Amino acid sequence: MQVPAQVQAVAPSPRGAGRRLWFDLHSWVGLKLCLFMGFVCLTGTLAVFAHEIDWLLHEEVRVTPGPAHASWGTMVAAAQAAHPDWRLEGLRAPHASRFAAMAQMRLPDGSRRFVWVDPYRGVVTGDTHWFNAHRLLRNTHRHLMIPVKYGVPLVAALSLPLLVTLVSSLYIYKRWWRGFFSWPRGDRPRRLWGDVHRLLGVWSLWFIALIALTGGWYLVESLGGKAPVPAHIALPEGDAPAATDPAAVDRAVATLRAQWPALQVRSAQPTEDGRGLLLDGKAEAWLVRDRANVAGFDLRSGALLDQRDGRAMGVHQRIAEMADPLHFGSFGGWPVRLLWFLFGAAMTALSFTGVYLYGLRVADAARSALRRRAR
Repeated sequence: MQVPAQVQAVAPSPRGAGRRLWFDLHSWVGLKLCLFMGFVCLTGTLAVFAHEIDWLLHEEVRVTPGPAHASWGTMVAAAQAAHPDWRLEGLRAPHASRFAAMAQMRLPDGSRRFVWVDPYRGVVTGDTHWFNAHRLLRNTHRHLMIPVKYGVPLVAALSLPLLVTLVSSLYIYKRWWRGFFSWPRGDRPRRLWGDVHRLLGVWSLWFIALIALTGGWYLVESLGGKAPVPAHIALPEGDAPAATDPAAVDRAVATLRAQWPALQVRSAQPTEDGRGLLLDGKAEAWLVRDRANVAGFDLRSGALLDQRDGRAMGVHQRIAEMADPLHFGSFGGWPVRLLWFLFGAAMTALSFTGVYLYGLRVADAARSALRRRAR
């Protein structure tokens, strides 16, 4: 049967109907989750520079670079001498050249504090509370300060709507690849913010995909899909807590450098009785956390008991190790983290500009309805 020309003119094409469906889905997901998504994006963005925030807040963290670095044993001795009744749980290398080394110590009442050690002069600069800006931002972003078994899957589940918004945006924005250099038009607010939203979205496509994939992996882990735990390095244990011998720490570091020269030690973790020591850091394996490369020592004999190389991990373990460096941009120096910060800010802006655009559309529709009734 012949379809009238008037009907042909107004009948929506299947392609147009599909695009409208993706648009409605994109808008619905964005409207329902914009505040939650924006908050999680904001805390994650700030967490990229959480150490720098602590550096600004606490004078104890700030040091002046010197001509040479103090040894690990010297820093251990300084932290233990400053607080002989506190137990050293671990010592971490400075975050950057103007940062102090961080010693985590447990007090007699069971609480923890950070003791900061000048890595050039080997002296303690002070101590701060364990719950600092870094801990606040990471815990808020990771599990919203609620119990981990509930908070982590709740936050990680955002990866699913994030993936939906990513895919739907590619259908909504025709020839999106042309939008990389489309400057926003400022003739009216809805057009201006729509162009800004599209411009930020196009440039952030790769980053949104990365965050969605790593967030999806965190969801898999929280639901029982964690990678197998690497083989435990057995360390000697005693009966009573004791201080760690600084000279033995220096000998262990020297032995490790001779036998594994590629490893840059970033952390030292003595056992409670001071008889064993774990050293970890960066080595040949790429995109893994420092704990993927670790060596265990008997501090009494100085013997290297065992070591794990990140390159020897299985595929499942390697994926688990890659998630954090990719999610937070911690695999590079400050240029990489600055890039992650900027695109994290763009994701945050996308959350809030999206709901603002929805509000503008509702306001425009209301004004149009009023005008029609007036006519």
